[in-house]
Amino acid sequence: MDQTNATQKPEPDLASTRRDPEEESVHRALEGYYRTGKPPWDTGVTPPELVALVEGHGALPPGRALELGCGTGTNATYLARHGWEVAAVDLIDRAVDQAREKAAEAGVAVRLLHGDATRLDELDVPGPFDLFFDLSCYCGVPLHRRDAYAAGLTHRAAPGARLLMFGYGPEPLGNPIPEVTSWAAGVTADELRARFPGWELLDVTPGTNSVPTFWFTLRRDA
Repeated sequence: MDQTNATQKPEPDLASTRRDPEEESVHRALEGYYRTGKPPWDTGVTPPELVALVEGHGALPPGRALELGCGTGTNATYLARHGWEVAAVDLIDRAVDQAREKAAEAGVAVRLLHGDATRLDELDVPGPFDLFFDLSCYCGVPLHRRDAYAAGLTHRAAPGARLLMFGYGPEPLGNPIPEVTSWAAGVTADELRARFPGWELLDVTPGTNSVPTFWFTLRRDA
């Protein structure tokens, strides 16, 4: 069955879930990026860090994967093409629509959902998942919603599940304030250790961007 068009639970009323000005600011900013067609994180190229995890030495065997903040579906489609059963979530409906088109063109089944990665209980993604992939989603989540994000993944993680996350580091002092205040906080290894109890931080690798970025690999306790 083509899961891209599968019958799913009614989507949540996102207007009701954006409960404060910070969350509204995030939604407006992300919508703006997709409206102009220039989201900096959505390059259309699967990053080598994910390719290594899926195809490299000691690659994970295909299982169930959940992508948080899937954008236009490049990486969800990649995972599906390599034998993974994939669900993917994005806050922006325009991005999800493009992701559905991309999966259909590739001839793969991806379960695509329009929703909030910090409110997975409102979506039909019960898990368990063996792999979580996050390309700049968590670092864009307001600080007061990050514990909910971590709890949602932990609740759905199979024993030994991996989380591969790319994130921007904290903004250096003196830099212009980003359009969403909490985005200046970025993400750090210490924060992930604190917010993800029951997970081990296996690796932190600096990115190659012109600003501080990192790849984090976490593993759920068995």
